[in-house]
Amino acid sequence: MMFAQYQDQFIEVGCDEAGRGCLAGPVFAAAVILPKNFSHERLTDSKQLSSAQRYILREEIERDALAFSVAQIDHLEIDRINILNASLKAMHKALDALAVLPGFILVDGNRFKNYKEIPHACIIKGDGKYFSIAAASILAKTYRDDYMKSIAQQYPEYDWIKNKGYPTIKHREAVIMYGFSPFHRKSFRVSDPQHSVIFDEKR
Repeated sequence: MMFAQYQDQFIEVGCDEAGRGCLAGPVFAAAVILPKNFSHERLTDSKQLSSAQRYILREEIERDALAFSVAQIDHLEIDRINILNASLKAMHKALDALAVLPGFILVDGNRFKNYKEIPHACIIKGDGKYFSIAAASILAKTYRDDYMKSIAQQYPEYDWIKNKGYPTIKHREAVIMYGFSPFHRKSFRVSDPQHSVIFDEKR
C-alpha cells in the first residue's frame, strides 16, 4: 500500500538515489514534492516498473509535482569520498536545487545526514511505501539511465546501453578484459564471474 504523506504538518519532500551499486558512472539523486493527498494508481518503486513505464511516469511526475530536482555526483568524487557519502551528497544537492523549501524530508533507506535544520525520516523500502519517494526513485533512475546511454557509444564493449553500469556478468568480463574506462569507479572491486581472480585498482 502506498501513502501520500508520512506527516501532514509540513511540506514534505521525498528523496532517493540511483546508481549506488554500479561499477561506472555517477550516482544520481532526486527530490520530489507532490501535492498534499496525492495519489496515483501506477506509481511505485522504480525497480518494479519497466523502462517504458518509468519514462511515462517521469513525464507525469514532472507535470504534477509542486517541485522536483535531480542532482549527480560523478565517479571521481565517488572514489574520493566513497559511495555512501556521495549518495548522501547527491541528495543534499537535489534538495538545494528545489524551488520550494520543504519542512520535512522522507528518505529511502536507513542512512541520511541532517540537511540544514529540517527534520527527516528514513524509510526502509520507502520507494514502495510513499509516493514522493517512489517519484524520486523514478526521476533518479531515468535521468541516470539517460546519462549512461549518452556515454555508452564511446565504450560499447561494456554494454552500458543494457546494464547502465551495473555489475552484470558481461560488464565484469569486459572490465577484466579491457580494464577500466575513464568513467569507471576505481575504488570498486571487480571479480571475474568465472574464476576467483580480482581486478582491483583500489587506492
